[in-house]
Amino acid sequence: MVKKLDVPYHIVSIEESRLALESSLKPFFANLPPDITEENIQARIRAILLMAVSNKTGCILLNTSNKSEAATGYGTLYGDMAGGLSVIGDLYKTEVYRLAREINSHAEIIPPAIISKPPSAELKPDQFDTDSLPPYGQLDPVLYRHIDLEWPADRIIADGFDSELVDKVIRLVRTSEFKRK
Repeated sequence: MVKKLDVPYHIVSIEESRLALESSLKPFFANLPPDITEENIQARIRAILLMAVSNKTGCILLNTSNKSEAATGYGTLYGDMAGGLSVIGDLYKTEVYRLAREINSHAEIIPPAIISKPPSAELKPDQFDTDSLPPYGQLDPVLYRHIDLEWPADRIIADGFDSELVDKVIRLVRTSEFKRK
């Protein structure tokens, strides 16, 4: 994308920082299997580096989380949720994709591979958002009814949605409410 738009960019490795943090945390994590904790450290390292550049240069860091991720807790607090402005924070993930396709309907600005690749936090190999969340085409309509329309579970289910899906989505929203706020 940056090459297509011809904007300056830098690739910065987080490996040295990740190894240093894992070494510092080793006494606390002894005998515990790796899990999402280590994955989130990667997102937080990226945020630290980006915020440092933002602070040093006077630029504003844009938060990359969308409404679907924030509502379900899929964004990392102090990680990919960091930033001074959440430009897509009021858009559900399906709306982000729709907006990208609309932008490209006038001229191909966003490389099609970005739009067509399966969503992933990319914190471990072969990871996809659907490993943790329902597909966005199922998730977002339930989120919309629950968050925007303030419908209770029984009304959403009566509107034709699977009760297990609705219960899971509402549970995710409740346990992640602090991130959305």
